[in-house]
Amino acid sequence: MSETVPNPEFESLLLRAFAPVDPPERLSERLEQTLTELTDLAAEELEGWELGSMRDPRNWVRPVVAAGVGATAGTALVILRVRAKNKRHRTHSNDILELAERTLKDVADEARHLLDR
Repeated sequence: MSETVPNPEFESLLLRAFAPVDPPERLSERLEQTLTELTDLAAEELEGWELGSMRDPRNWVRPVVAAGVGATAGTALVILRVRAKNKRHRTHSNDILELAERTLKDVADEARHLLDR
């Protein structure tokens, strides 16, 4: 049985292919801005909704889509903001229970802030 010798060129190609890539500096800001705009647009669409027009099922599509987009964008926005706060809390937390409590409080605060708008 003969052993195969690893090809150094192949290994260097793999190392370059799997090298970590840093995201653009303003990616999280742009993502937060886009999610905020989507949430606001969905809320505006739902505010203009008339209950009288809901008798016809053909009129259900826009409010259902707006509710889905708003809920999804709002959830993603809460997660994004809590994750940013959580990075700061990790350095100041003494144990995992304290970090979990802070994270849950942040989730509730961000969700409340989003619903109050």
